[in-house]
Amino acid sequence: MPTYRIFGREPAAVLAFISILVKLASAYVFHATETQQATVNTVAACAVAVLIAISAHDSIGAAVFNFAQALVAAAVGFGLKLDADHQALWLSLVTVVIGLWSRTQVTAPTPAATAVTTPRSV
Repeated sequence: MPTYRIFGREPAAVLAFISILVKLASAYVFHATETQQATVNTVAACAVAVLIAISAHDSIGAAVFNFAQALVAAAVGFGLKLDADHQALWLSLVTVVIGLWSRTQVTAPTPAATAVTTPRSV
């Protein structure tokens, strides 16, 4: 089975590079907290998971939901005022959209049975 690559490298190597860039940028540019650094790395990991799921032609619904969840966590971690109820509403919307999209992608293993009515005499 071929290995998925990003820029010719394994996804783990790309994520390690992103992590180093986040740490360097935090140290010299925008001085993020450890929590914010972890949040950015989580979002990057979830984005890579979505790319891998798409390339593997696997079910991407769970990867997309986890990516959305990481984005909400990142937004809150960087100061967006979003309480738990509103976070749940946004993630519910994501779940519904994924469900509606998945419904169009799934086919039944066998065709639907057609109802055949036979005429009956009375």
